[in-house]
Amino acid sequence: MMSRKTVNLLILISLTLLIIALTVFYIPESYAARPTLYWGARGRDVRLLQWKLQQWGYYDGRIDGIYGTKTTLAVRDFQRKNRLRVDGVVGPETWAALGYRGVTTPRTRMVAAAPVNRSDNVELIARLVHAEARGEPFEGQVAVAAVLLNRVESPSFPNSISGVIYQPLAFESVANGQFNLPPNQENIRAARSALNGWDPTHGALFFWNPSKPVSRWIWSRRIVRRIGSHVFAL
Repeated sequence: MMSRKTVNLLILISLTLLIIALTVFYIPESYAARPTLYWGARGRDVRLLQWKLQQWGYYDGRIDGIYGTKTTLAVRDFQRKNRLRVDGVVGPETWAALGYRGVTTPRTRMVAAAPVNRSDNVELIARLVHAEARGEPFEGQVAVAAVLLNRVESPSFPNSISGVIYQPLAFESVANGQFNLPPNQENIRAARSALNGWDPTHGALFFWNPSKPVSRWIWSRRIVRRIGSHVFAL
């Protein structure tokens, strides 16, 4: 027969194991880890986001799990009214304001953001260079690619190359279809030069052609260089 001390010890071990099991398997949904979401994301977390925004009157589209224009505009509206950074990106702060206080785990972030030096990104970057800077000097083409990579590294923009490119209203060439044209070898070389670390803009996050109509807001940015027909600003 077991002693009282042994029985008490077994009870304590059982309770400890029960607490651990409840912690692992029954974490409330509002505390579950949530990935950073932005334009182009898909899946269950996007559906959850759309449902929550719809419940609160910010979103009137289909709950389809696709983070497109309507979802982005709804997120921006929510961020604006809740005094958050208005960037259309659903990170920890926006999740918390929505009532989901989980944090983005390192594993989740790796899924959400592809490393900026992967070879399969060369094509995307080169296509943007072709669309935005064909006819520009080679340094100007590298500069456009560098702006794209600088945005990926900036907390103010989506944290992947595709996320930055497809962010709503970010690049006119994506909206008008020019981005879909195939790049040439010079565009590809420019993309690779930027990926290898050449940044003629010294960290610029914006560029535009002063001879074309642009928003007044863009002129509030500090211009750091002019290359070809583009100016580059922080």
